[in-house]
Amino acid sequence: MVIQLVRKRTGKIVPLDSKKIQDAIEKAMIALNELDKKNSYKYTLWTLRDLESQKIKIPSIEQIQNTVERILEQKDERLFKIYSLYRRSRGNARKIQEYFNIRDDLKLSVNALKVLEERYLLKDQIGKIIETPTGMFFRVSREIANNKKEQEDFFNAMKNSEFLPNSPTLMNAGTTLGQLSACFVLPIEDSLQSIFKTLDDMAIIQQSGGGTGFSFSRIRPKGDIVRSTKGIASGPVSFMKIYDETTETIKQGGKRRGANMGLLKCNHPDIAEFIISKSGKKLSNFNISVSATDDFLKKALKNQSMNLINPRNSYPEKKVSAKGLFDLIIMNAHATGDPGMIFIDEINRKNVLKSFGGIEATNPCGEVPLLPYESCNLGSINLSKMVVNGKIDWKKLEHTIRIGVQFLDNVIDKNKYPLKEIEHITRDNRKIGLGVMGFADMLLLLKIPYGSKESLKIGEKIIAFIENKAREKSIELGKQKGSFPNFKYSELSKRYPAMRNATVTTIAPTGTISIIANCSSGIEPLFALAFFREVLEGKKLAEINEIFKIELIKRNLWNKNLIDKVIRTGTLKGTNLPEDLKRLFITSLEISPEQHVRMQAAFQKYVDNAVSKTVNLPENASINEVRKIYLLAWKLKCKGITIYRYGSKEKQVLYRGIEGLVAKPQFAGGCPAGTCQL
Repeated sequence: MVIQLVRKRTGKIVPLDSKKIQDAIEKAMIALNELDKKNSYKYTLWTLRDLESQKIKIPSIEQIQNTVERILEQKDERLFKIYSLYRRSRGNARKIQEYFNIRDDLKLSVNALKVLEERYLLKDQIGKIIETPTGMFFRVSREIANNKKEQEDFFNAMKNSEFLPNSPTLMNAGTTLGQLSACFVLPIEDSLQSIFKTLDDMAIIQQSGGGTGFSFSRIRPKGDIVRSTKGIASGPVSFMKIYDETTETIKQGGKRRGANMGLLKCNHPDIAEFIISKSGKKLSNFNISVSATDDFLKKALKNQSMNLINPRNSYPEKKVSAKGLFDLIIMNAHATGDPGMIFIDEINRKNVLKSFGGIEATNPCGEVPLLPYESCNLGSINLSKMVVNGKIDWKKLEHTIRIGVQFLDNVIDKNKYPLKEIEHITRDNRKIGLGVMGFADMLLLLKIPYGSKESLKIGEKIIAFIENKAREKSIELGKQKGSFPNFKYSELSKRYPAMRNATVTTIAPTGTISIIANCSSGIEPLFALAFFREVLEGKKLAEINEIFKIELIKRNLWNKNLIDKVIRTGTLKGTNLPEDLKRLFITSLEISPEQHVRMQAAFQKYVDNAVSKTVNLPENASINEVRKIYLLAWKLKCKGITIYRYGSKEKQVLYRGIEGLVAKPQFAGGCPAGTCQL
């Protein structure tokens, strides 16, 4: 008897395709870097003969897979473990598919499917999902491309998780909304008319999935006189509360959490109130950062006094200790994670559009400093996909960079802008931000420990390559289509013959797009190697880093007791694993704060915009450690700095449960606070 038919999980009977059995076995072999087509063919043949010997005329998918497992267990235990673990992960993913009625045509991870259901896949009027993940990528590529070749390149890059654009592009491309940008900065002047116009503009942007940044530095201080009414001003923090409440209202009906960045100059009279404004449960929809000047930090180091300046008339209002102010920033960052610090002088030194005034604000996670009304669209290359046979494939990386720049430049023209002011300046400057994700995974594949000297060198080499090739593509587009309209007024015109985009590179936190791509977030190290993830109705599934899992199986070290122990702490501390494994699979809290900052600085050296990265600290980290981090970031010419001490916020997307570490669905593997998981 020769088996010719198979019963699918739906009950439908279809012709047997033995190649699918062989492909699944080969996928497990590839994970072990031991592809052997002769053996995969042999195991497939034995599977079919075994089923025939059982006199099963029409086997089910489950019966076939059970037989494959039994044969592999007898012949190759490591291959059996890889095949078996993959099969169980697909089983969990199918439960998500069935629950949300998603047709998963790309075999994505459980968490990717959950995120796609919540935010990205189109739904009809009653909330039923009406597209597949492949359909989403087709919708986006068709909308953004200018020709068939571009559409094919864009589609393949997204489908293969080699490049993904920011969330609004995935959500809105090809829809009536059509707002594709992630980042916006809006101006606020010292008048109620300006404050509430910007509030209205913010609401429109956030409703479409964008994040907003503001400098509140032009608003007169609390207690200052209001001449028109003879009243007393309430100060910038009071208006931040109104903005926060508005964001809270908007996010209840939106696809993604509303997010703001609030900045205040270090010499504003209300700076002390601003620094402590997030203590408790206040301003939960804001990240806040002090706009720190070189002069302020120099005076803080010398324990000198500084003037606080009233923005209404530019007069000094009072003198304070610069060191005392800096200490207040450090103490609150240690206690709550806020405020961060933006090094505004460094930002403006690197501003290529100086003739249009200084930059005062950034987007919510600090990676894109922007002029008033500017927007920027972002996309990230998955570096884990750029490693082939343990080496970086530079040709593949260059190809992906060129696709990414073309895609992001096209978005500027395809975008439906929420405000005319935004459309005008965005088209005039054509800023884009191509970045990376999966950097920690890439280092693991290269066998390089995160935080080592070699990791810093490879990080710098990669971002220099990306910056160089992205600029080359932008010059090429500038010659073909014309430079950005303000090119002649920019610093770039002194160095280049043409340029399509004022900026080309950014390092974003990536958040949910790294969940879709199933890779580590941005340039962050892994926070935990294994943990439980909340999935559905209180159900938790164990999630183990794929590279770690395969390495254990390769070395015959995989066992349930070990995994249970790693899930409790997220690290290899206290295990009996070989020292080289412990060095390689290092996690965020095991990396020194200095190495976190040095990695950020290595990337910032070649990034046009800025780098979003969090320096994660253990719960027992000292205030002095935070002080050193902020000062080192300034000295190394970072454009900003953010820290998070574990447990310093009441709610975290990764927390310690009874059974071990537990992650919320939105945890992307970087900062456990989740403040920049956009």
